[in-house]
Amino acid sequence: MSGMPDARSQLPAVLIVVTAAFLFGTLGILSRAADDLGLHPFAWVAWRAGMGALGLWVVIANRRGLRSMLAGIRAATPVERRWLLVAVVASAGLNLSIFVAFQRTAIALALLGFYTYPAMVTLVTAALGHERLDRMRVAALALAVAGMVAVVAGGLTPGSTVAIDVLGIALSLVAALCQTVFVVANRGYASIRNEEAMGVILGGSMLIAIAVTVLTAGVGALLVPFGNPGLLALLVGVGLFVAALPSFMFLTGIRRLGPVRAGILMLFEPLVGAALAALVLHEDLTALQLAGGATILAAAVLVQRARAAVPRVGAALRGEPEVAVAPAPGGP
Repeated sequence: MSGMPDARSQLPAVLIVVTAAFLFGTLGILSRAADDLGLHPFAWVAWRAGMGALGLWVVIANRRGLRSMLAGIRAATPVERRWLLVAVVASAGLNLSIFVAFQRTAIALALLGFYTYPAMVTLVTAALGHERLDRMRVAALALAVAGMVAVVAGGLTPGSTVAIDVLGIALSLVAALCQTVFVVANRGYASIRNEEAMGVILGGSMLIAIAVTVLTAGVGALLVPFGNPGLLALLVGVGLFVAALPSFMFLTGIRRLGPVRAGILMLFEPLVGAALAALVLHEDLTALQLAGGATILAAAVLVQRARAAVPRVGAALRGEPEVAVAPAPGGP
């Protein structure tokens, strides 16, 4: 019988999740670049998901051959496929909701609403008995959320008027809820291979985003990249390295750490976004943001001290407890 994993053995998984958070954290400046090049936000969601899905399916075909590309999906039970469909809808809802929220209200307020999802995940998984909610995890979560609030709020321009829109804030909370549903629902299809599940999720998100784009902005919004080689190259890179790769890395980390601890570590994402905005867009980092970053680091150290045995994925199929599997749809 194997013992509890110690902090040293889990360090690689921690680094993987933090790297995924870093990659997702680049979405702010990259989406702004795409917007400057004339791409509609919904079209951005469709292209990013589509390029990510294509990259994953190419990898699957290269590793296992065309015949076995959908082996896991075909072997899955109807119940598992339904849970996978829930994940697809939640992924699309997350991305579409948060980008509308960005349009309607201050980005800082939208981020504050969205990054409540680690707390939601913690409460839901504890209520369902998926993970034990001990004092160490509660303290780490509280520190991480406080640090996130400081990082986001510190980016507000002093004396500026913050655009408060009830629908925009509500949509940011909808995005957080979608992420929570996504994380919890993924227990239902743990037997499906990581790359296949993510390929289906990104592909399904692409189809939903295409439909929404056509209905709201017309077909022409989807065709913009074909007339701009620079934008097309950007979208290919974003799909591969800010959708497919960090999603796979997040999945790898969450299998070893569990959804609560991985969710806390993902709060590095707004810190990375603020740092990149300072570096690339020359937006100053405030003392409050630096303090928030230090608080998030402290939370990461604290959550590493929380001991947790992480059962093997698929154990539920044998009647054993397991942790949730959550391939990330890609943060905002």
